Amino acid sequence: MPKSARKVRIFSALEVANLCGVVNQTAINWIRNGYLKAFTTPGGQYRVYAEDLTGFLEQRGMRIPAELVEGLREDLDWNVAIVIDDDAELNNIVRRYLEKRFPTMSVIQAFDGFEAGRLLSEKHPGFVLLDVDLPGVDGRSLCKRIKEDPAFGKPFVISMTGLDDPAERERMLAAGADAFFGKPLDFDLLVSTLSEFAAKVHADDARHGA
Repeated sequence: MPKSARKVRIFSALEVANLCGVVNQTAINWIRNGYLKAFTTPGGQYRVYAEDLTGFLEQRGMRIPAELVEGLREDLDWNVAIVIDDDAELNNIVRRYLEKRFPTMSVIQAFDGFEAGRLLSEKHPGFVLLDVDLPGVDGRSLCKRIKEDPAFGKPFVISMTGLDDPAERERMLAAGADAFFGKPLDFDLLVSTLSEFAAKVHADDARHGA
């Protein structure tokens, strides 16, 4: 699996302006009016975290600069996968299978939506295996949030559900899932899908000289 060193990316107001194609004063006004979250340096200069800038642009339907999109993926740990499934037995089986097939991968587990959100924010896994049928959680909404919330870094999401029908597949893919698996799981296909996603990361790293 590709390695990842998480970076904290911070921009000045001028850099925000240049990224967004506006004048410096416009970026400053966004900050002063409370639209764009920022902090102030001891010297009185504004600084903006990359994830706050991304969230600001997404909320307003503005174009996300390529530098920010690429940066989100840098925040992910491609050596970590998370299995989110309330079925403890299946969750454990998937974890053990992935650990066997990907010895360098750390596989973490969540058994409900709350735990999943905490681990996604703390660990930034590059790969998410998401059960659509978590109790009390709308799987499609959770998938959409994982893919759209910049705090999660846009990982690959593989959705899993016992309801293996074309309509559900289309709904999950529309919510942002990168792959869809019905249960019982085809473990060999699951592994090959993860390998394909990892290969894409390798290819992107090679193109950008990582």
